[in-house]
Amino acid sequence: MTRTLYRNARILTADDAGWVDALVVDDDVFVFAGAVADAPEADHEVDLEGRLVLPGFTDAHTHLLMMGEALGQIGLTDARSLTEIQDRLRTARAESDGVLRGRGWLFDAVPGGAPTAAMIDEVVADVPVYLDANDYHSCWVNTAALAALGIDRDTPDPIGGRIERDTDGEATGMLYETAAQQYAWAHRDATTTDAQRDAAVDRVVQAYLASGVVGAVDMAFDGLGLAALQRAAARDALPLRIAAHWFVANTGDDEANLAQVVQAAQHAAQETAGVRVVGIKLVLDGTIDACTAAMRDPYANGTNAGPIWPANRLFPVVAAADAAGLQVAMHAIGDAASTLALDALENAIAVNGDLPRRHRIEHLEYAAPGTAERMAGLGVTASMQPVHADPAIFTNWAAQLGDDRVDRAFAWPEYEDAGALLAFSTDAPTAPHEALANMYVAATRASALDPHVAAVQPQFALPLDRAIAHATRDAAASVGDGAWRGRIAAGQAADFVVVADDPFVDGEDALLSTRVVRTVIGGRTVFDG
Repeated sequence: MTRTLYRNARILTADDAGWVDALVVDDDVFVFAGAVADAPEADHEVDLEGRLVLPGFTDAHTHLLMMGEALGQIGLTDARSLTEIQDRLRTARAESDGVLRGRGWLFDAVPGGAPTAAMIDEVVADVPVYLDANDYHSCWVNTAALAALGIDRDTPDPIGGRIERDTDGEATGMLYETAAQQYAWAHRDATTTDAQRDAAVDRVVQAYLASGVVGAVDMAFDGLGLAALQRAAARDALPLRIAAHWFVANTGDDEANLAQVVQAAQHAAQETAGVRVVGIKLVLDGTIDACTAAMRDPYANGTNAGPIWPANRLFPVVAAADAAGLQVAMHAIGDAASTLALDALENAIAVNGDLPRRHRIEHLEYAAPGTAERMAGLGVTASMQPVHADPAIFTNWAAQLGDDRVDRAFAWPEYEDAGALLAFSTDAPTAPHEALANMYVAATRASALDPHVAAVQPQFALPLDRAIAHATRDAAASVGDGAWRGRIAAGQAADFVVVADDPFVDGEDALLSTRVVRTVIGGRTVFDG
């Protein structure tokens, strides 16, 4: 084994030691973190030139294949008008002779927040165009894509989804929730080759390593993702530490739903190179931006949306997964959805009794008062994404609620105060994947997308050291890894990141301009910038 001393650094341990100036790595673990004068002898020394060292980030909620694919698609998040979106599609069409795929558009960039196929047809009508919304809960398509998907006036809405239609019953070009999944995404999966998926995995791995991310939790895993990650591991191209939650869809049939839980449990029991399946993922509702999140009270426009999983379908699935030792992760953005999620977990506990468990709720963008305390009492992790609170994309979110619920948006300190485990992530590709930009939003409530946009609800910002701990130590703990990774401490896996500039010294704005210069996983440098 080789022992290496890293010295002359400002090291945030995310551990009881706080700040230290040296660490020692023996093979793949830390054996020391403290004052350089107290460090044990080492075979090699590395002078870090006074730079900042952090524990490696874990993106505790992401979508690996989708992110890799998105990195190769037309980016639309910063397109602030329909004209800008159309200009980018026109340019992309001139450079391609096939299907166009884009991602990241915002509802408030489209007149009336009501996209139509005709808007795309004006600039690209001869090939199918598929544009995933920024929240990845809806897909905007043109007429050629509707034809390719076989969608017409007689196509039924799937459970939990909607095909937008005009007054004559014709599809207008918007696919919401499970309609996007079962039509646009299913078509994408059926027409994507393994070679294309392998390229997507390579893109996402390199992007994460360059961002200081050492681990990821895939939150909508399936057989295609499993096979792609296995191939990457076989060619030694997957240094990331990856856990995954198997996606379970509401089919409307209890037997079929429970069969998906059995399938997830089978994968969790297997030794799989490159990834381990730790649980299931259930999507209980949609998003506030699209008025599809399940809320107790109506949206500003008077509408409301029910849950994708009604209680009578949800409770048996959650209880079965809990009994099988699977971690249950439930997407719940609205307060009605998060209440339903906790009801289902309480039912599972009542049914199955005292078991080791660490379940989680994803997003919690607006949760009813008392939710954090209830979660802490049940040992449920709050899995949240600071980048979703970026003020540059907040206007439409706030407008859909239009009342005092906006004042408690993304209330991270409530979960800290209640004593719930709070794990930060990005939900890429619904938001940028860069870990340092994520920390900027967490520590300031200002915009990483547009620095000219003023901070919103700065009272919910967290001190930077605590934000980083939620994205490193707590993110690792969210999938049961806290005993062996996520901190810079003796006995922990030697995962760390070196940052060029120090936002603790230079101010949080440095998070938007600095860069990662080294990422280390298990003692091995996997990125050197």
